[in-house]
Amino acid sequence: MTYDMLLLRFGEITLKGRNRNRFEKTVYTHIKAVLKPYPKVNVIREYGRLYVELNGESAEELTQVLRKVFGIVSVSPVRVCPVDLDAIIETALDFLGERELPEGTTFKVNARRVWKAFPHSSQEMNHLVGSPVLRAYPNLKVQVKQPEIELRIEVRENGAYLYYETIPGVAGFPLGSNGKAMLLLSGGIDSPVAAWAAMRRGLEIECVHFYSYPYTSQLAKEKVIELTRILSRYAGRIKLHLVPFTEVQTSFVGNGQDNMIITLMRRAMLRITSALAERSGALAIVTGDSLGQVASQTLASMNVIGRATELPILRPLVTMDKNDIVNQAIEIGTYETSILPYEDCCTLFVPKSPTTNPNLHVVERVEASLERLPELIEAAIAATETVIIKPDTDISRISGKESREPVVQEEWF
Repeated sequence: MTYDMLLLRFGEITLKGRNRNRFEKTVYTHIKAVLKPYPKVNVIREYGRLYVELNGESAEELTQVLRKVFGIVSVSPVRVCPVDLDAIIETALDFLGERELPEGTTFKVNARRVWKAFPHSSQEMNHLVGSPVLRAYPNLKVQVKQPEIELRIEVRENGAYLYYETIPGVAGFPLGSNGKAMLLLSGGIDSPVAAWAAMRRGLEIECVHFYSYPYTSQLAKEKVIELTRILSRYAGRIKLHLVPFTEVQTSFVGNGQDNMIITLMRRAMLRITSALAERSGALAIVTGDSLGQVASQTLASMNVIGRATELPILRPLVTMDKNDIVNQAIEIGTYETSILPYEDCCTLFVPKSPTTNPNLHVVERVEASLERLPELIEAAIAATETVIIKPDTDISRISGKESREPVVQEEWF
């Protein structure tokens, strides 16, 4: 198929009244950023929609890129022709002739005259274009309601736009339009899905991963970097904080409260993440918790663990079924990486019978008895490595020695 441009439609942000312009501008900026590798394209912003002039770039390739942009509800590849009835009919015939039209394919024309100086009304255009199309392609059958092919024609002053495909996008809010949050990113299935769900609601996220070398391997670290790289396809770039957690984690072993290790560990994670959030200006913490899935995700456990921070904890998956989470992971492309058999620190030192109903006062007394805990937490924060991950990031470079070098902070918007 040959196309001249892509039509991008906004979703619920068009309902935001006075904030609508800000949301649309944010989407426009995001699109300009993700299209930097395609210098030929030109992005045109109009009220309520965007157009991307292809200028020879692949419509299929760019569609796959743009349908991942949050705030875009759908993409339509468009053929453009002069504002002339004969040219519109000729383009419609050529356009439909490029696809298979099995016997009985239902069809209709839906014309819209945006430029009122054009001599034919929208209703007239439906018949003026539809009749020659039906004569040329007798396999087509007119059906007004829910046809298989709905040829849309927009007549504008600068050209007539023809399209019939509507490819769904991820919709949601524009990235970063609702603030910034820190995401606890493990190597499992849930947290990457939570990251995607948070970004879809307009949050810019920074990922925080805790590793416990030598108990966790270099491959486990690379797995998390790869998950971040996959997520960056939706965001353009994501900042990843790699926190050395060995000393903090091992401090909880051998204190006679082994059943509380998971609770103590996750509270320490929240304290470290809160400190990183303060540096970054993040206003919330996002987790992949799903109610009742494991011992640390009972309501009682989440309550005690959450008391370790004053920041709000957002749990996008809290009521989701595991099968639904898995299906979402497959759809966004993180599942195959998430199931790779490389351990993370959350699987270490897990007691046979972890508590599902921890007592806050007991947990706080245990923490108070660990005199070096505040010092170890501060040391972990100080030793945290921060890297910026993009879709084209070289994983081997980031996971190697160069990951310890200072990272140049780039502005996203």
